[in-house]
Amino acid sequence: MSDEPSQHEKTRIGPKAEEHEVTEGSVARGLSLRAMIPNAITAAALCAGLTGIRFAISGDWNFAVLAVILAGVLDGVDGRIARLLNAQSRFGAEMDSLADSLSFGMAPALILYMWSLQDLPRIGWFAALAFAICCALRLARFNAQIDVDEQPHKSAGFLTGVPAPVGAGLAFLPFYLWMATDIAEFRNPVYLTIWVGLIAFLMISNMATLSWRAIRPRRNIRLEFIALVGIAFGGGLLLETWWTLIVICVGYLALMPIALARYGKIKRQRAEAATTGAA
Repeated sequence: MSDEPSQHEKTRIGPKAEEHEVTEGSVARGLSLRAMIPNAITAAALCAGLTGIRFAISGDWNFAVLAVILAGVLDGVDGRIARLLNAQSRFGAEMDSLADSLSFGMAPALILYMWSLQDLPRIGWFAALAFAICCALRLARFNAQIDVDEQPHKSAGFLTGVPAPVGAGLAFLPFYLWMATDIAEFRNPVYLTIWVGLIAFLMISNMATLSWRAIRPRRNIRLEFIALVGIAFGGGLLLETWWTLIVICVGYLALMPIALARYGKIKRQRAEAATTGAA
């Protein structure tokens, strides 16, 4: 049997930078210098997530959470650079999935467990395990669906469930509130267990969620939108880090019902079109 990959194998491989994008690539015998750049960024994201665990062990909770957020930023950059440099590879795709599982599944689970959930040793650990496992299952589901042609959510411009980096950011919402308000109830392990379980469920759910590409401001307010984003991320994250993260999380949660309504409308339109076509 020949070791040469088939044409089908060549066209099915691409980077997993964004869950609503699948680009074509090729199997290379080795990694070129150009291909090493996005993979190095992925490795940096992995190191950032694991370093967050190190900060959590020493009790530096704010640095632990910020390390995971930094991993999320790097995760959003590596795929774009890979496409810009035309450096997609099977190696990069596999490494990206592994890094996401560790940085946005295992690291947040351990950080939250050491921060609060360990006060409920059994139930809290089960919640941490559920979060890590659901993140891994979500990534495995996405990888398994790369070659599936029939994907109703994706074809309509939506994602299926909450993406792993977003899930990690949402799981830390009680921590953001605790840092911003210093209210002890936000560190309550019972409430945190319920919250972590809910986010874990949303990651593996089949509900339609908005992708960033679906957010398109009107042409007449684009300059104002750019200014608002610049102020929020440039000034807000530097001066009021935790309140800015709270606003981002609340805004994403508020958009979830809108995504369901928009997808429901598209689904009904498709059903009507199919019925008309059959008639």
